[in-house]
Amino acid sequence: MRFRIFTEPQQGASFEQQLAMAQAAERLGFDGWFRSDHFLAMGDMGGDGRGLPGPTDAWVTLGAIARETSTIRLGTLVTSVTFRHPGLLAIQVAQVDAMSGGRIEFGLGTGWFAAEHAAYGIPFPEKRFGMLEEQFEIVTGLWATPAGERYSFAGSHYTLVDSPALPKPVQQPVPVIVGGAGPSRTPQLAARYAHEYNVPFRSNEVIAGGFGRVRAAAESVGRDPDSLVYSAALTTTAGATEAEYRRRAERIGRDADDLRRTGIGGTAQEVIDRIAGLAAIGVEAIYLQVLDFDDPDLLEFLASEVVPHVG
Repeated sequence: MRFRIFTEPQQGASFEQQLAMAQAAERLGFDGWFRSDHFLAMGDMGGDGRGLPGPTDAWVTLGAIARETSTIRLGTLVTSVTFRHPGLLAIQVAQVDAMSGGRIEFGLGTGWFAAEHAAYGIPFPEKRFGMLEEQFEIVTGLWATPAGERYSFAGSHYTLVDSPALPKPVQQPVPVIVGGAGPSRTPQLAARYAHEYNVPFRSNEVIAGGFGRVRAAAESVGRDPDSLVYSAALTTTAGATEAEYRRRAERIGRDADDLRRTGIGGTAQEVIDRIAGLAAIGVEAIYLQVLDFDDPDLLEFLASEVVPHVG
């Protein structure tokens, strides 16, 4: 099992806070530090609802963190197709991969939060899955085009003509993450493009069902299903005692009992047992969604009291 820290900076986190958490995660031996790509705070996700000091751009932030870390994997879970043109996105991600020495993982999705688009004047088309399919084709196509050759693409949403397809990322290929629990198109997309398939914030039943559909989709296109990594993301907090756990759950605006059922919450043994149950349904990497940037002790607790006891 690989353990990654996943954060939601739009709820209220400065660059300095994000850097401190990423460096702590690296020091404590977590496999990765990932962040959301959002521009507006959400009232049901902890924080004070205002998101102060304001949003930070995911790829600008990751580029800066890449220069201040050395081993930890970095990425988004996930970038929205509505935020950036795929040509620009391919350049940004390739540059940050180079800045990190080849530690970037690229998550891309359709986007869903209409309010943040309205708040910053970003178009939010009703139908976006076609955009997602074309963006995966374009971004991976640009990266895969041999140096000295040109790349063109003509689709329903984007057209690229005679692109030099530069710069190239350090990694060939950059690991691609496809997420979601869609019944048909998402598994097909994962089978075609993904290094990793992620199911975020769902029950064990839904997670297992998603894994099964992606495995079937991979087999249908002649791909070994075991060539993908299967992961899940769940809101996480814990404590050495029940009282400490409940204080932490309250700080992030979650009901302690509900978090035990829907996320990863409780005392150390409860969290260990919960993660073991996820491993039993095929989860190979887990994104621990940590919402409190002002509680570094939580990462210390997870690293010392949970991670060593989960196979």
